[in-house]
Amino acid sequence: MNKLIIVAFLLLSSVVVAKADSHHIQAKAYLDVTNGELISPAVFVVTNGVIQAINPENIPEESILIDLSEHYLLPGLMDMHTHLDLDYVGNFDAIITQEPATKGALRGAKNAELTLMAGFTTVRNVGALHVTDELIGASLAQAVDAGWIKGPRIIPAGHMITILGGHGDVTQGLVPSLLEPDYKMGVVSGADEALKAVRYQIKQGAKVIKMHATSGVLSLEDTVGAQQLSNEEMQVIVDEARRHGYKVAAHAHGTEGIIAAIKAGAASIEHGSMVDKEAIKLMKEKGVYLVPTSGSDEFIFKDIDNMPAITRKKAEEIMPLAQENLRKAIKAGVKIALGTDSPLIPHGLNAKELSAMIKHGMTALEAIQSATLNSADLLGMKDIGEIKTGYKADIIAVDENPMQNIKTLENVRFVMKAGQVYKNHTNKSELPIN
Repeated sequence: MNKLIIVAFLLLSSVVVAKADSHHIQAKAYLDVTNGELISPAVFVVTNGVIQAINPENIPEESILIDLSEHYLLPGLMDMHTHLDLDYVGNFDAIITQEPATKGALRGAKNAELTLMAGFTTVRNVGALHVTDELIGASLAQAVDAGWIKGPRIIPAGHMITILGGHGDVTQGLVPSLLEPDYKMGVVSGADEALKAVRYQIKQGAKVIKMHATSGVLSLEDTVGAQQLSNEEMQVIVDEARRHGYKVAAHAHGTEGIIAAIKAGAASIEHGSMVDKEAIKLMKEKGVYLVPTSGSDEFIFKDIDNMPAITRKKAEEIMPLAQENLRKAIKAGVKIALGTDSPLIPHGLNAKELSAMIKHGMTALEAIQSATLNSADLLGMKDIGEIKTGYKADIIAVDENPMQNIKTLENVRFVMKAGQVYKNHTNKSELPIN
């Protein structure tokens, strides 16, 4: 008898929870990001974090109304290239030399909330610069999942895997006696260390692997595009990540490194500044994404007087070339996923990347797809990126039709992630903010 009472109580409790977490959204229209159609009426029933019904005949009596009747809805946006634990003022010297990882984690919590409030409900966090064996991005992801902090869904990379002295070796410029980096910090020499680096990142919580195929702009090498990781090292990194079910994002500016990373099996090329016809052809053949981070140029040039002479020279040389090649890639039909390289676009201003991609030849729909459908596909996640029955209730609201004014996405009024409301500046909803 007691067992029956307990079972009945548990069943009743589950019903009460379901009722309490059932609500419906009423909006002016929502954007079908597959075909670019605005659909009205726009009524959604959300239960337990999932979109249960769209424009149903009947609304559950227990459902709480979220009135967004003056607003347009889209799926939550995604950013495939962020560094949540970093801020930028022309260089990262203070972070590398003076800041402990604990402070980086606190900054990451601040920036995670800024990113979520900007309407970005999912991000990849693709590497830290703090001198530590610990993976700040993985800790941030776990803290968000546990509800300790407010932030987007985070897919963390851990440390960037790079060569000794290469782009991503945070000890560049430091006296060697201060610190000797190793594979735990992502710094490798040879295939064996590359293998150990991948395994260590995964052990510590990485869900995507970031490798540096080439040199970069904001580090102290003389070149910006030279290949750094060898073909063998890259192949080992991709193969080992794949064995664990994870994808590889390849930082690559130079043509040779881009092609080598594609052939090794990287899922995405980050930046891709010197992408050429051969690389474009390979990317299309293999379905490799380009994450161009093109909108950061505007903000880098604002701080260019604070940059070291060597990085300033590289920035002035590479950025116009990257813009030209991005136009070619877009025109050729390379798959594009949105990435900001935040903090180079400051955290919370991520949607400015949408305007930058339109400037380089995308339509408004293509830009929005890069931050929704395409990003979900790159992540391999089948239940985000669209407003669709059975998908996670990641929903944002804006004042205007984003197909006519993309900049309306720079002022998101309402943010829901997995059914929880985190921002409501519409003053209409009866549902309290999480």
